[in-house]
Amino acid sequence: MEIHQKSQILSSFSEEQKLSHQSKHLLMELYRCDCEKLNDESFLRCIVNRAAKLANAKVLNLISNKFEPQGVTAIALLAESHISIHTWPESNYSAIDIFTCGQNMMPELASQYLIESLMAKEHSLRVIERNPPSAVPKQIRTAV
Repeated sequence: MEIHQKSQILSSFSEEQKLSHQSKHLLMELYRCDCEKLNDESFLRCIVNRAAKLANAKVLNLISNKFEPQGVTAIALLAESHISIHTWPESNYSAIDIFTCGQNMMPELASQYLIESLMAKEHSLRVIERNPPSAVPKQIRTAV
């Protein structure tokens, strides 16, 4: 019932209230990646940072954690949202989110760079178009 109510609220936005600039959430599954790269925390921090810059985003913070016996999570907090990567080297697998908002964002460049950097032999990509109210992009916010 609650889901139905949320659905009604979302569908009640008129076309002129919807976002007029690019706001995308890319969900990626990378398969058959280089397992050593998937377990290298420093390397993953570097490629997440570089991916953010390729997307034309501003990195506010970069955090990561290496797991035992293997695996890494790295997250770039962006002024425009986030990029996260979670790895399972033992399965040669990585799950990546790239969420950007703004007129000059290029998340597709970031996704291609990450696929190539991790040497993924297979991948899947889902793109979700976000549609917040038009007042959202008009609000001026600066990182502190």
